[in-house]
Amino acid sequence: MQRAEDNPIYAVQEVPGKGKGLIALRKIRKGTRILCEEPLLTLPQVGDQMDPELLASIIRQVDALTEDQRQIFLSLHNLHPYTNDAERYLGIACTVSLPIDDPDGRADGGVFLDASRINHACDNNAQKYWNTNIQRHTVHALEDIDEGKEITVYYLRTRRKREIRQATLRSDFGFNCSCRLCSLPPDENQRSDKRLEEIHRLDGLISKDGLRGILLDPLWVLRYVDRQVRLYNEQGQDDVGLPRALLDAAQIAIAHGDLARARVFVERAVSRWRVGLGDDSKEVVENRTLAEDPSKHRLYGLSNKWRTTVEDVPRDLDLDDFEDWLWRRDNVEPTTDVETLANLRTRTTFPSFSSLPNEKEIDIVYYERKDTGAFGPRRHWCFLAEIVDVVMLLQSRLKLELKDIDGRKVDLLFYTPGRGVELDHTRVQKGYTVALLYAERHKFRFEPQPGIRHEDPSRIKIFTTSLEGLFALSDEVQQYSMDHKGLKTCHGCGKKGTSLNKCARCSFFWYCDKACQVAGWTVKGHKVNCTHLRDPDLRGLFELRWNQFDSYARFPLRTSADFQTLESPISPTWI
Repeated sequence: MQRAEDNPIYAVQEVPGKGKGLIALRKIRKGTRILCEEPLLTLPQVGDQMDPELLASIIRQVDALTEDQRQIFLSLHNLHPYTNDAERYLGIACTVSLPIDDPDGRADGGVFLDASRINHACDNNAQKYWNTNIQRHTVHALEDIDEGKEITVYYLRTRRKREIRQATLRSDFGFNCSCRLCSLPPDENQRSDKRLEEIHRLDGLISKDGLRGILLDPLWVLRYVDRQVRLYNEQGQDDVGLPRALLDAAQIAIAHGDLARARVFVERAVSRWRVGLGDDSKEVVENRTLAEDPSKHRLYGLSNKWRTTVEDVPRDLDLDDFEDWLWRRDNVEPTTDVETLANLRTRTTFPSFSSLPNEKEIDIVYYERKDTGAFGPRRHWCFLAEIVDVVMLLQSRLKLELKDIDGRKVDLLFYTPGRGVELDHTRVQKGYTVALLYAERHKFRFEPQPGIRHEDPSRIKIFTTSLEGLFALSDEVQQYSMDHKGLKTCHGCGKKGTSLNKCARCSFFWYCDKACQVAGWTVKGHKVNCTHLRDPDLRGLFELRWNQFDSYARFPLRTSADFQTLESPISPTWI
C-alpha cells in the first residue's frame, strides 16, 4: 500500500463555498495514506462544553503553541459566538475537533492542523480514522482521487437518508451539503435513501438478540447480514460499516464451527479495512491474525452445527455459486446419505415469533431467482404455536391467543373473508397447535403488542395435539423414521438393521416384525402417533422440502407420494 506522510500530495486551498479544504496535487491511488497527524491540542473528557476544566485545558494548550501554529489554529472554522479569546478558543476546538480513542481515558477529541480542515461530503472519497496503535489521526483514499479534486470525509456517525443527513449537518455543523449524493435527481435519490435506511434498520435487526440470536437463529441473522452487504455494494460506496458487516458474518460462522466461511469473511473485512484504515490499524492487525486461525475467536466452540475446517473452501465454483455457498443462500445442510425428514425444532424452518420477518422486512426473506428472474422466498417457513385462549371480537372476528416455542404470548387475528368462522370449530380448542405458513409480524393500530394478521385460509392448519406433543412426535420421527447410511432403527425394540419394514398405516416408523410393532403400538404410544401421522398435513410438515422453494405451499400440504421422498418398502398391515 502506498504511503504519503513524507511526500506531500495535497495542499490546503480555498474551496468555493466551503472556505479552506484539502486539494489533491496529483492523482492519489485508492488505499493511499493521505496524511498521518498528531493532534495540535486535545480535548479532555468532560461532562459538557461549559466545563471549566475543558476551557482551562484549551487555554493552556493554545498558549503553548508556536506563533505559526497559533495562527493556523485561529484560522480554523468556528460555529460559536465569542466575546473573548477563551471563548474563541473553545468555539474553534468544539467546531473542528475529531474523535480520539485514548486508552488512558484522558482525551476524547483533538484539533489537527490539516485533518481538521478536511471538508465533508456524503459521497466522501477518503476515510478519517484515529489509529490507536500509532496514536495518530490518519486519512486514506477510498477511491482514486484525481489531481485538483477536493479530498473529503464523512462527518456523521451513521449514513442515513438525505433528509436526516441535511438536518444533522445544519444543526451540528451549520451548513447544507451539495455533494453528488445529495444532488441526485428525485428518483435516484429515493432509491439511495431506501438503501441507506434499510442498511440502518438491518443494523438493529442484526444486533437485536445478540449472541442468543446468533445461536438460535443463525441463518436468519446471516440473511440479514447478506442483505446488508448487498445493499452496501449496490450503494457503490466504501464505508466502514461494510467490513463490520463482514465481521458479523464471520462471527456467526465461527459460533457454529464453520471455519471455512469464517476465514473468507474475515479476509474480506481485512481487505476493506486495509484500504480505509491502513495496515497498522487495530482492525487490520487483530483480524489478520483471526483470518489465519478463526478458531481463536472467543465464540468458537459454542456450536458445531456447521462444522468445517479452514481448508474446506470450495475451489471449483464460479463467482455466483461461490457467493451462494458463502452466504448459505440455498440453506441446504449436507444430507448426502441420509433420508431426510424435517425436524420441527429447527428454528430456521419453524421460527419463534421473535424470529418471524415483519411486513417491512419481507425483502430480506425474498430474493431474485436466477432461472426466472422472479422474486420468491428463499425457503418455506411455518410458525407453530399452541392455542391458550379463543376470543370472538366485535363484528364476529376471531382472535386466538397463542404461545410459541419460547413461551411468548402472541395474538392471531383473522382477516380472512370468513373472519375465522370458516375454521373447523372442533379444532379451535385450547391446547391444540396452530401451523401458519409464511407468517409475519404485524403491528396493529389498536393492539399494544405486535401479533399476526392472518388473511389467507389456505395457509393455516390446526392440529389436535399440544405444541410439546408435536415436538415429542418430531423427536421420535427423527429417531425412528430416518434411514441413515442404510441403517434403520426399530421403534419397538431399538435395534438397528437394514431390512426393517414400515408401519403400513402411517408409513413412518420402522419395525423388525409384528411383535415389535405391537410393542410400539401398545407400550410406546404409536397408536396415537399413527393416527396423527395419517393426517396429510402433519405428514407434510415432515416431508415438505422446506429449503427448496418452487411455489408457495398451501394446506393441504403435498406429502411423500407427491414429492417421492419415501421409496422404502411398506410392510403388510399387522394391526
